[in-house]
Amino acid sequence: MYLDHGHASTQQEQRQTLNIFPSQPMHVEPSPKGELGLVLSPAPVGSKMPSPDHHHHHHQQQAAAAAMEELAAGSRRQQQEHHLHLQHQQQQPAFATAESAGVSNNKDVKPLTKKEHKRGLSTGERDPKTLRRLAQNREAARKSRLRKKAYIQQLESSRIRLAQIEQELHSARAQGVLYPGSSLLAEQGIAGKGLGGIDGLSSEAAMFDVEYARWQEEHNRLMYELRAALQQHLPEGELQMYVESCLAHHDEVLAIKDAVIKGDVFHLISGVWRSPAERCFLWLGGFRPSEVIKMVLSHVDPLTEQQIVAVYGLQQSAVQTEEALSQGLDTLYQALSDTVVSDALTCCSTPNVSNYMGQMGLAVHKLTTLEGFVRQAEKLRQQMLHRLHQVLTARQMARSLLAVSDYFHRLRVLSSFWVNRNRMAPQDQQLEAGPHT
Repeated sequence: MYLDHGHASTQQEQRQTLNIFPSQPMHVEPSPKGELGLVLSPAPVGSKMPSPDHHHHHHQQQAAAAAMEELAAGSRRQQQEHHLHLQHQQQQPAFATAESAGVSNNKDVKPLTKKEHKRGLSTGERDPKTLRRLAQNREAARKSRLRKKAYIQQLESSRIRLAQIEQELHSARAQGVLYPGSSLLAEQGIAGKGLGGIDGLSSEAAMFDVEYARWQEEHNRLMYELRAALQQHLPEGELQMYVESCLAHHDEVLAIKDAVIKGDVFHLISGVWRSPAERCFLWLGGFRPSEVIKMVLSHVDPLTEQQIVAVYGLQQSAVQTEEALSQGLDTLYQALSDTVVSDALTCCSTPNVSNYMGQMGLAVHKLTTLEGFVRQAEKLRQQMLHRLHQVLTARQMARSLLAVSDYFHRLRVLSSFWVNRNRMAPQDQQLEAGPHT
C-alpha cells in the first residue's frame, strides 16, 4: 500500500506535469478523454498489474497523441481564421479601389443636363404636355422665320424700287422733262397735278397718297401672314384671329378715304393713286362688291346649301345697290353737264354776271352730292366684307380675302409690265435701227 500510494502520488505529480507539457498550446484545454486516460484507478491488492514503468510509458504516449491531435486541430482553426482574415483584407481594398475608381470616373463624367436628358428620350416616352410645348415652340420659330423672310424681301424690293426712282429722277433732270404733271411722280405720289394738270395736288390728296402707300405695305404683310397660316392648316379658332385682323385693316382704309373725300373727292374718283390697269375697274374710288363676290364663289370650298342662298342673296343686294348708285351718279353728271352748258353762264354781258355766279354756285352744290355717293359706295364695300364673314367659315373667308388681294396684285403687275413696255419700246427700235445705219 505504501508502495502503491507512492506510485499514485508520483503518477499524480506526473499527470500534473503533463498538463503543462511544453508542446501543448496554453489556450487549448485538455480534452476530457485525455484527462480520463491519465487518471489511474488504484488496483486491488493481489491483482496482476503491469509494471509501473510500462504503465507510465503507455499513458505518456496516449497524452502525447492527444496533445498532438489537439495541437493539429488548433493549428487548423488558426489557419482557417487567418485565411478568412486575409480574404476579408483583400476584399476591402478591392471594394475601396472600385469605389475610388467609381468616384474618379464620376468626376470625369459630367452629369446629364435636363435638356440632354429630354433629348435622349424618345417621342413615345415624353408626356403630352411636353410634346405640345415642343410643337408650339417649333411653330413659333417657323412663323418667326417666315416674318423675317418677308421683311427681308420687302426691304430688298423697296431698295430696288428706290434705286429705280433715283435713276429715273436723274435722267429726267438731265433731259429737262421734270414737270409737275409727270406720270412717274403721279404714280409714286411724290408730286403731280389734279384734273387736267391745271391745279396743283392738294394737301389732302398728298396726305392720302402717303397714308394709302403705308396702308398697302401693311396690307401686303397681313396677306403674307394669312397665306402662311392657311398653308399650315391651323384650326378655325386661330385662323379666325388672322381674318379679323385683315378685316380691321380694311376698315382703316375707310377712315383714310373719308379725309380725302372732304378735301378732294376728284382725286379719289380719278384713281391716279391706283395703277393704270386698276383704274379700268374702278367704281366710285374702289372695287365693285358684286365682282368681289363672284371671285369669292370661284375660290372658296364647296358651300353648303344655306351658304349658297346667303351668298347669292348678298350678291343680289349688292348689285341692286350698285345700280342705284350708278343711276344716281349718271343723273348727277347729266345735271352738272346741263348746268355748265346753260346759256345763263355766258359772261359776255354785264347783266348776266349775277345769273352766271348763281349757276356756278348751283353746280358746286351739285358736286357736293358726289361726296355722298362715294361714301355710300365705301360703306357698301365694308358691309359686304363683314356680311361674307358672317356667312362663311374662317377658312373660307381667309381664302376669299387672299383671292381679292391676288386679283388687285395681278392688276398692278400688269400695269408695271405695260409701263415698262412703253418705255423700252424706243430703245428697242434704236437697237434694231443701229446696225443698218
